[in-house]
Amino acid sequence: MWVPTVVAFALALLAAPAPAVGQGPELRGESAVFSKSGVAIGWGVLRAPVEDETQVVIRVVRASATYSYVPVDAVDLFTRAHCPVVPGGPLAGVIDVLSPRATFGDFPRREIRLYRTADDWRAHVPALRIFYLGVPDPTPEFSSESALLSYLAATVAKARTLDERTP
Repeated sequence: MWVPTVVAFALALLAAPAPAVGQGPELRGESAVFSKSGVAIGWGVLRAPVEDETQVVIRVVRASATYSYVPVDAVDLFTRAHCPVVPGGPLAGVIDVLSPRATFGDFPRREIRLYRTADDWRAHVPALRIFYLGVPDPTPEFSSESALLSYLAATVAKARTLDERTP
């Protein structure tokens, strides 16, 4: 009975992309709040009167001077095609990444790549990759932009504080 589970696990390991030489680890984001390795990430949804206008917001905060550049891509799970959401650039402190919720249907994976230097960014050698398979459950939804922004600020600040206390 456990043989199919072992086989499925082995196939999943074989299918998982290994980091290229010189690239850092790849971490899976599993919840709407992430804080680890010098970066904090918070998710929220800004509802609109028309569903096609509802936006998913990912806040990426540089918690230390470890990372200087960040692009964010939407990825098709089957073809592995990448569609830039944020083409990349300096990460001075905080960046909010907006995506229409509908885009998660065709491109459900969001990949956040963090680079230490401009040279690493130009060479496509990330120090850390964080990916999400869809919008994390549960991600809070808001009907006002101010409520969403307040939530993201407080949640990311709290996550950073807890991460700093973790040995």
